[in-house]
Amino acid sequence: MNVPVPAHEYDACPATRAIHRLGEKWTLLVITMLGRGPHRFNELHRGIEGISQRILTRTLRLLEADGLVARTVRPTVPPQVEYRLTTTGESLLAPLNALAVWAVENY
Repeated sequence: MNVPVPAHEYDACPATRAIHRLGEKWTLLVITMLGRGPHRFNELHRGIEGISQRILTRTLRLLEADGLVARTVRPTVPPQVEYRLTTTGESLLAPLNALAVWAVENY
């Protein structure tokens, strides 16, 4: 880029939003776990060492709002809630894998 990017264009860019979301501490771990298949909340919580229930809830809600994660509630007693990647979320796995390979090769 030879020309400075105006702040309003930077903030409005979809790539900026995606990089900010993926750069959050727990996002990639949640996406990676869900990339292996659907999980219930407690499975995710047990599988990600150090994440609090509050932060996991927040991360899942943000990923759901972004269209990367789907939440399914089964009408049981108590209700069973399952999280899975959407098609859009699944389409993110290959680029994330490529980035991980690049990082390992270059750092």
